Order: sequence, then C-alpha cells, then structure tokens
Amino acid sequence: MPTYEYECTKCGHRFEAFQSMNEKPLEKCPECRKKVKRLISSGSGIIFKGSGFYATDYRKKSPSSKESNISCQENKEGCHGCKSK
Repeated sequence: MPTYEYECTKCGHRFEAFQSMNEKPLEKCPECRKKVKRLISSGSGIIFKGSGFYATDYRKKSPSSKESNISCQENKEGCHGCKSK
C-alpha cells in the first residue's frame, strides 16, 4: 500500500498515512480536526533487475568496440595475452 503525506491547513501538522489507492484522501487533521491537504511526494525509487530491463544499471556489460580492437603494445612471439581474453 502506498504511503501518503498530509499537512493540516490550520495547525501545520504533517503526518503520513498508509492507504489503498482506492481509498478517499483523508480530510481531517488528527491533532486539531481541521482540513488537511495531501502533499505530492517523491515516493520511492523502483529498481528493475533481471533480463529485459537492459536500460538500467544492472544490465550485463558488453565490451565496447574500442576494447575489443586493442592490439598488444609488446607484440612478442608466442604471447597471446591480449587476444586470448
């Protein structure tokens, strides 16, 4: 269930309420029983993990074309260090 933040228009009391998305917004302050307004909050972040969510930071890293075309600076005979990776 989402958490909604409210503020009283009379006394300024701020509080949170766990409510279903289908419930009507609260109307009265628990402190002074006057009118409250629901505030816009940032909510919480959503992180998608797993295959299919390639646009996130959790995608598999593929080697860039720069990295795959690097040639060995010390081209020694019998050395397969750069190309064997």
